[in-house]
Amino acid sequence: MAIKIFNTLIGKKEVFRPINKGRVGIYVCGPTVYDEPHIGHLRSAYIFEVIRRYFIYRGYKVRFVRNVTDIDDKIIEKAKEEQQAAGNSQKDLRKQVKEIAERYLEKYHQAMERFGISPPDIEPKASEHIQEMLKIIARLVRKKIAYEKDGDVYFRVRKFSEYGKLSHQNIEELIAGARIEPGENKEDPLDFSLWKKAKENEPRWKTPWGEGRPGWHIECSAMSMKYLGKSFDIHGGGKDLIFPHHENEIAQSEACTGVKFARYWIHNGLLTIKGEKMAKSLGNFISVEEILQRYPPEVLKIFFLSTHYSHPIDFSNEKMEEAKRARERFYILFKKIDEGTPGTKHQAPGRKKTLISPVKKFRQEFLEAMDDDFNTPRALATLFDLVNFAHKNLDKKEILVEIKGLLLDLGKIFGLFEREEKEENKEMVENLMNLIIAVRQVLREKKEFALTDKIREDLQKLGIILEDGIEKTTWRLR
Repeated sequence: MAIKIFNTLIGKKEVFRPINKGRVGIYVCGPTVYDEPHIGHLRSAYIFEVIRRYFIYRGYKVRFVRNVTDIDDKIIEKAKEEQQAAGNSQKDLRKQVKEIAERYLEKYHQAMERFGISPPDIEPKASEHIQEMLKIIARLVRKKIAYEKDGDVYFRVRKFSEYGKLSHQNIEELIAGARIEPGENKEDPLDFSLWKKAKENEPRWKTPWGEGRPGWHIECSAMSMKYLGKSFDIHGGGKDLIFPHHENEIAQSEACTGVKFARYWIHNGLLTIKGEKMAKSLGNFISVEEILQRYPPEVLKIFFLSTHYSHPIDFSNEKMEEAKRARERFYILFKKIDEGTPGTKHQAPGRKKTLISPVKKFRQEFLEAMDDDFNTPRALATLFDLVNFAHKNLDKKEILVEIKGLLLDLGKIFGLFEREEKEENKEMVENLMNLIIAVRQVLREKKEFALTDKIREDLQKLGIILEDGIEKTTWRLR
């Protein structure tokens, strides 16, 4: 089976063929760290987490890069607001910007960890890749595809004949909506900023064009090419980034290198509330902290999985309650299986293991759904079909063991059934501690007290307390 991806660049699905056999390079636009992460951020991060996990499940080696925008107009404005609110306008704005970026990046990391999203393989920060950006800009200036005006550097859009190929717009359409904002020194309303002349007290770096800071678009070209090469497999992000951000990335990257930038473009639909994009300015902002106080992460994951990644998804309490009930169906089944197969270890089936025929078809259906542009609603429906099948076979121990193993195996792609794994880990720890206590008891009977004392002391260093009673030894966590 081959994985098919809807490629925004060509406007249809196509078979995924990596540049390097068995390897996938993925770059995803990450957070601009100036405010609390909300559940819209979670959806985008989770979508690409699932895609990443599925590639790994299918045997690919994945290099996953997600950037951090830590120098940006929004961060600078936030710094000014905080200074004004604190009545501390004399504080160095550059220091304030750095503090804000670090503070909200930490909050973002905490949110991702709580939600069960793995860290990227590489997480480059814009502020740490200025030299890479400057090299691209300098090359574009030398090629006369970019130009400097009073300390600002702009990209000449009309010099890139394929501009608009990602968003499927032509130059004439773009001209109609283009304009020059106050303070800009563009030759043409279509041109976009590569480098900005620094204003008073703003973060700045020295360049051949004077002190300044990067435009938004240039950072992703610089960081993606540094860690994945001039051409790489997949570039991802929200649909709101198609134009102008990703369109500009393609233009500046391909104009610089002369080769194709990203081969496949994956864009996720946005999370909305009552049809409106989630935004703090609209008053419909739900923070990660708020949602995770109300629901376990798996409930939100099932809610996300119920809609195809490319479509918008509208948040509501009713849908969250539906997802909560859906999640409970899995755990009710797990309990019944455990009761029907006491003492059985429900291992995830190995890739080469032959599943029992009636169970095997469910794995095949799941993979077919995921191969078809990561169709999570269909894949999730297959898991529920497997639950229904299990309830019809509660008297067949061998089938139940296979079903639970398969659910745990496929569930890992979605980051589901973590509670079940924790319960299994707890059982393993119990068995290990019982073994240690039994060995220690044998040593006590042989009067090898130096060894028994050492075991007690070493366990105590790990936070485990042994309590020797009259009849038996018990243990507890400190």
